[in-house]
Amino acid sequence: MSVEFLITSLIVVASPGTGVLITLAAGLSRGTRASIVAAFGCTLGILPHMAAAISGLAALLHASALAFEAIRYLGVAYLLFMAWQVLKEKGALTVETENVPKSAWQVIVSSILANVLNPKLSIFFFAFLPQFVGPGEAAPVIRMTELSLVFMLMTFGVFVIYGLFAAAVRNHIISRPAILAWMRRAFAGAFVLLGARLALAER
Repeated sequence: MSVEFLITSLIVVASPGTGVLITLAAGLSRGTRASIVAAFGCTLGILPHMAAAISGLAALLHASALAFEAIRYLGVAYLLFMAWQVLKEKGALTVETENVPKSAWQVIVSSILANVLNPKLSIFFFAFLPQFVGPGEAAPVIRMTELSLVFMLMTFGVFVIYGLFAAAVRNHIISRPAILAWMRRAFAGAFVLLGARLALAER
């Protein structure tokens, strides 16, 4: 495993994005357990993109304007829906005093959907993984799978750190309604910006 791959992966994983926002929101609203569940859900959401990159389906997605646009705008619509839910005090930043199984599943589903409905991830992995597979690699598919698993482990680990930090400051946030209201607006705005960035993205 090259140092370049590990460093590049860490930079990509730690950069603020949809997964980071969802994990932070889960930690702030539901606590430690929910933040870990969200981190797990976001990590699972990477699987389809990894599989697409390894199997070469990302190349078809890149070549097909219709498929790319359809998935992209589904992703934009979902991010805007999440922003609306946050502002309406539902969904990602709904403060709960108890963790209930249904809420945990909602976090997992929303986390997976947010990543699955982003075609740029498939294209990113299609361009990213092959750079770390040598031209003389005897089993390139196995090698790319190994790199993918390492990337997923790093994603889960970094997101858990984000989530645990959010859970640690949770009590300080929820006891101050004005701060919580400000954070709802900030998270909603962030989801809108991510949606706009996805809408304006080129293949």
